[in-house]
Amino acid sequence: MVRLRLMRTGRRRAPSYRIVAADSRRQRDGRFIEILGHYNPRTQPEPDIGIKEDRVRYWLSVGAQPSETVRNILKRIGLLAKLDQERRDAYLRDALERRSVEEQRLASESEMTLEEMVGEEASE
Repeated sequence: MVRLRLMRTGRRRAPSYRIVAADSRRQRDGRFIEILGHYNPRTQPEPDIGIKEDRVRYWLSVGAQPSETVRNILKRIGLLAKLDQERRDAYLRDALERRSVEEQRLASESEMTLEEMVGEEASE
């Protein structure tokens, strides 16, 4: 399984991290698939965070699971909220589309029954 997680870089006692997509069975600082951004918790007043949003979206869409820390970072920058809102919007769009198709089908069935009724009365 692919995980989005932190990979430690920087010197001793001065950590900074890369946000990477990596196989969950690999070591923390081992081989990775792709670098998705960076995170430096030592900058003041706010940590320095840089993320390739399009690539994070891709990895989440194909089933990658973020680690707890990466999930918190994504929440902090608002990316998870955006993704949730997009999913909700897509669901509602699909529901409205299904509803309109169903209403059109019912309307066409009711029109056919009225035409059939009129046709039966005319033939009598």
